[in-house]
Amino acid sequence: MEVRKVKTKVSSGFKMRGLILRPDASRYLMEVLESVSDLELDDVIERILDAVEKQPLPSSVIELDVMERAVQDCSQTCDETIDNVFNIIGAFDVPRYIYSTERKKFVPLNMTTHSAPSLCGSARDKAELFRERYTLLQQRTHRHELFTPPVIGAAVEEGRNKFQLKTVDALLGSTAKMGDVIVLGMITQLKEGKFYLEDPSGTVQLNLSKAQFHSGLYTESCFVLAEGWYEDSVFHVNAFGFPPTEPSSTTRAYYGNLNFFGGPSTTSVKASAKLKQLEEENEDAMFVVVSDVWLDSVEVIEKIHLMFSGYAAMPPTCFIFCGNFSSAPYGKTQIKSLKESLKVLADAISEYPTIHSSSRFVFIPGPEDPGPSTILPRPPLADHITEEFRQKVPFSVFTTNPCRIQYCSQEIVVIREDLVNKMCRNCVRLPSGNLDIPNHFVKTVLSQGHLTPLPLYVSPVFWAYDYALRLYPVPDVIIFADKYDPFNISNTDCLCINPGSFPKSGFTFKVYYPSNRTVEDSKLQGL
Repeated sequence: MEVRKVKTKVSSGFKMRGLILRPDASRYLMEVLESVSDLELDDVIERILDAVEKQPLPSSVIELDVMERAVQDCSQTCDETIDNVFNIIGAFDVPRYIYSTERKKFVPLNMTTHSAPSLCGSARDKAELFRERYTLLQQRTHRHELFTPPVIGAAVEEGRNKFQLKTVDALLGSTAKMGDVIVLGMITQLKEGKFYLEDPSGTVQLNLSKAQFHSGLYTESCFVLAEGWYEDSVFHVNAFGFPPTEPSSTTRAYYGNLNFFGGPSTTSVKASAKLKQLEEENEDAMFVVVSDVWLDSVEVIEKIHLMFSGYAAMPPTCFIFCGNFSSAPYGKTQIKSLKESLKVLADAISEYPTIHSSSRFVFIPGPEDPGPSTILPRPPLADHITEEFRQKVPFSVFTTNPCRIQYCSQEIVVIREDLVNKMCRNCVRLPSGNLDIPNHFVKTVLSQGHLTPLPLYVSPVFWAYDYALRLYPVPDVIIFADKYDPFNISNTDCLCINPGSFPKSGFTFKVYYPSNRTVEDSKLQGL
């Protein structure tokens, strides 16, 4: 491409982001881009722009040293790409981004006034938890076609199909009756038996006597779009709906290649053509997902032996074993028996050399496994419990609950929690079609952009680490290891899988094939 055209592309790219290049920085960048092919040019410029914006910029004028650091950062990213094929990211290692309403973009924690997260959170952390959930959904909803203002000069009919979001204080400030309003807020029960809608601007009492609920599980502490009319300090709800979901591709079109997911890559793995190619070429890759692996059960160990013998000829990429790892929790000998059970499992793996040398093993603790508490995110099983196992099986990782797995360009989230029952028990109103509970559940979680949209007294969360439970942008796969019946549901370009309880569901498990994004329902029959 001609130098003049490249210069124009670079200049317009920086201007679009409100940045100006110094002449020496511009010359340096042009020298760098000389060796870039026309096909890759746009992608490289985007990556450099992202790398520039990640740095703490004193002004909008980009100096030479800033540009040199950005180019170096991008070149390292390209070198690292091929090594970033498989990564397990613990919940406490997930990067934190905060939405800036002034800049209309997500900024990393170190570019804000927020303090570093701590397990013993402050009162501010608890307030921020709900504020950030609200802000995330608000900016997503405002971008949806139903809520974007009509284009100037557009047809009158187009304007009629648009809606405008109101805030709670807009209702409270009105002395007259307000009809046909839509408010985004969180359902709370500030007084027993009385529901309220809350947003950062205030709270308003709800009258739900005539409310219609769209599909989903509406629990306390979940965010809703409430449609109705306001009079005499009460919001009379006609209908409840969830904030619209947004595919990952749409989110990334707005926010570029920010790595929300975590892992060693400085930019999102979605931007890597090399990783995408590797993913498609490796057709033999598979992930075996098993939940409730009761290692103290003779029958479960026998079935795992059967599973290993079946996969010995073609070892899976990864076995994802979710807790609980004991059938009888909370006993005083639980830790001792778990260590012994892990030793038995290590011996079983060693009997199959192909699996031992080729497959990875990921262990995610369950709610009844030994640990400090049932608060999410849960840390991994303690080192003194797993030390012997890790020595015998080097390709094993004991990680947090929930955790994230990045395989090539795919993002996978795994959580071991009995969420379906919890959400059904805490519904404001249970859906009439009980047969379709899994679809209601998946829609709720994706609409909320959060793994546990429940009151904190039902599903406690470390306040400062609530961001680790976010589902934004929507990942490719979510594994809900739940004791509820197994299901596979695709929604918003996201595959949601529940393998069910291994011993309770007749030894069922799931096998995921990343190359074609399909799931195989599997079951172990008698020996």
